[in-house]
Amino acid sequence: MKFSSNSAAFTLGVILMTLISQCYGDLKVGYYAGKCGKHNVEEIVFDVVKARATKDPNTVGHLIRLQFHDCIVRGCDASVLIEGKNTEKTAKPNLSLGGFEVIDTAKDVLETVCPGVVSCSDILILAARSAVSLSGGKWYYAETGRRDGRVSSQKEALANLPSVKMPVQQAVHLFASRGLTKEDFVVLLGGHTVGNVHCNNFQDRLYNFDNSGMSDRRINPALLSSLKNTCPRKSKINKTTFLDQTPNSYYKMDNGYYKQIVANRGILEIDVNIANSPLTNSIVKKLAYSDGSLFLDKFGQAMIKMGRIGVLTGNQGEIRRSCRAINH
Repeated sequence: MKFSSNSAAFTLGVILMTLISQCYGDLKVGYYAGKCGKHNVEEIVFDVVKARATKDPNTVGHLIRLQFHDCIVRGCDASVLIEGKNTEKTAKPNLSLGGFEVIDTAKDVLETVCPGVVSCSDILILAARSAVSLSGGKWYYAETGRRDGRVSSQKEALANLPSVKMPVQQAVHLFASRGLTKEDFVVLLGGHTVGNVHCNNFQDRLYNFDNSGMSDRRINPALLSSLKNTCPRKSKINKTTFLDQTPNSYYKMDNGYYKQIVANRGILEIDVNIANSPLTNSIVKKLAYSDGSLFLDKFGQAMIKMGRIGVLTGNQGEIRRSCRAINH
């Protein structure tokens, strides 16, 4: 997996960032300019993500998902990174999260060059942006200036994270409560284009959909056969498969996910539902049948909006010494 062109995009992005001024409340683009001596905070995070993604392309999907799972619960406060009994990280939907070591590595580097300056919540946001760019997505100007939260609750994660079976209307209401539109909801699900999923999250669709003892009839027959080979009924191994089954595009940000779900090749029930719901099917079709740039433009915009949820600034939070534990 090569990332040379995106590295050039990063360099250009840093140059342009110095020429603009964008603010949202206490957040702003380029918040760390001049705050870490001669070091460029965003470049450091980018380089860490690039090094990891070169070795493990799954890093891209991990980091995008990590931002979502953090922001949708208590807001973008890095509470999903905290370890301990009954923290968000221990909630069942979060047990399959990855990318934590990337955040740790970036934090370690930044604590060496400018200790106590860069929050874990900002590192997480910058890492997700880097992942999007490295996988072919469009560069977007991530706002920074967040503080880290001091609370992390398993119960809150379980209560707020949408399930793979959540009805579309309920999901739209959940996103609306976070200041996100139904289009944002559909666009952010497009992150599935670089993600994978364990068999246990969709196995009922293969063998016992809605307790019918039969497969979900909405699954393309060829895909159904393939998924059954990957996920045998009585297998003790919880394998994974790509959420976007487009050949040669498993780790690429593109609109292939939408093309797949309008062709009845969605893996998760929520994927299928947004393609069929009157609330969202027109948005899905627009994204599927465009030239691809529409999705890439809107995805960055939606990530920026999601990054504004429940932000802590000033004395509301802290800058953790370790992203895995609150300061004492």
